[in-house]
Amino acid sequence: MAEYPGGLPVGAGWVSTVDAEEIVFPYDGSVIGTAPVGTPELARQAVDEAVAVAREVASLPSRVRRSLLNDVASAVRDRREEFENLLVLETGKPLVDCRVEVARTIVTWEAAAEEVSRLHGETVPLDLLPSGDGLVGFWKRKPIGVVVGIAGFNYPLLLASHKIAPAIAAGCPVIVKPAPQTPLATLWLVHLVRTLAPLPAMVQLVTGDAAVGAALTTDRRIGAVSFTGSAAVGHRIARDAAPTKTLLELGSNAALVVAEDADLDAAVDAVLRGGFYASGQACISVQRVLVVASVAPEFTERLLARLDEVVVGDPRDEKTRVSALIDPASTERVAAWIEKSGARQAGGGVDGTVLRPTVLLDVPDGVEAWDEEIFGPVVCVRTVSDVDEAFAAVNASRYGLHASVYSRSLNTAFRALDELEVGGVVVNEVPGFRSDTMPYGGVKDSGIGREGPRFAVEELTVTRMAVLRP
Repeated sequence: MAEYPGGLPVGAGWVSTVDAEEIVFPYDGSVIGTAPVGTPELARQAVDEAVAVAREVASLPSRVRRSLLNDVASAVRDRREEFENLLVLETGKPLVDCRVEVARTIVTWEAAAEEVSRLHGETVPLDLLPSGDGLVGFWKRKPIGVVVGIAGFNYPLLLASHKIAPAIAAGCPVIVKPAPQTPLATLWLVHLVRTLAPLPAMVQLVTGDAAVGAALTTDRRIGAVSFTGSAAVGHRIARDAAPTKTLLELGSNAALVVAEDADLDAAVDAVLRGGFYASGQACISVQRVLVVASVAPEFTERLLARLDEVVVGDPRDEKTRVSALIDPASTERVAAWIEKSGARQAGGGVDGTVLRPTVLLDVPDGVEAWDEEIFGPVVCVRTVSDVDEAFAAVNASRYGLHASVYSRSLNTAFRALDELEVGGVVVNEVPGFRSDTMPYGGVKDSGIGREGPRFAVEELTVTRMAVLRP
């Protein structure tokens, strides 16, 4: 199991804390370890340390940064099974999803290493007006400064990596704050990075509550804040951090449209895979399904007939697809939203600590299960008259992260690309598809900015223009 020093990695060493918190296995409530709890004072100390090394980090040769990123990828790969097992225990997420998380984490660090060699500018023609005659112009990219990365509980290792790796590639010191429920894998990751880094203080970690987050995000010495979490918290961070740059990957209620010419078996399979992976605790899991009326009865019949295929149980079993949510309060909230929806229900119910996969039929507007991000194993199905109505329903949401469309028509596919107000459109695959090298982010209340190493590195650098008269 993971081994790292006690305390929190602040500055060049590890700083002891007064308080610690038990971390529990969501499936049965057993204690799997303890984690140090940081304070606002410790957060400010971390910022002091990051500012102190920022110039030195920015000056690290590109070969050193690239080597570090590749070395971290190798270190995680060498310990992948241990990371997988630790993630199962602290998140309660099924083993199959934790394996995917670790695999994606490795790719993210490798991709960030490749971006180091692409971090360059270009020349600019300044003589478009006579005043520019004889001048030479070019721009280059410079690190934005200290980066604060705040990650969610559902994919803690991967989300932290999407903050830390691009910051290193860009030449920025980074302070990461994991979710209070899931700090262990991230603590271990940061320990591995610091043992390999030429400057340990270039990567720090502080745990704690909202006051710790506020101490980090409102410090005017910060260059950028990268946050993954709820829309409400993201909006508050953006307001409080201004004018500091904020990158926000927020909530969603991802839609899947089933057109009249869709492959229904493939669409049903997509709902079963995309609606219940990670026990539904994924921002781009299928939440809303809009089915054209001419195929709705057959689609619904096939979906409900296969609902029992989704295996429920202990997340340590590699056959399990749905297990306990992160804590009992989340289970209670999701169950309450189901009850208040007023919709017809298939499946569902609580089995021990696990909320079973649920399908809600004919869900109306104005209820939380349809309008908000449910973040649980619940799929809402609604019949629509045609694709036009389906697209209008997708766009009526205040969220806009990912959506998918099942259709055999290229015309429908390209209409979706043009008309759907989301950050990513996926055709004939689940909206939860994400390659970690692609630009990832949303519009409207789903956030601002883009993740994916290439795009995050751009977000974490600024252009500096040079104008020379030889």
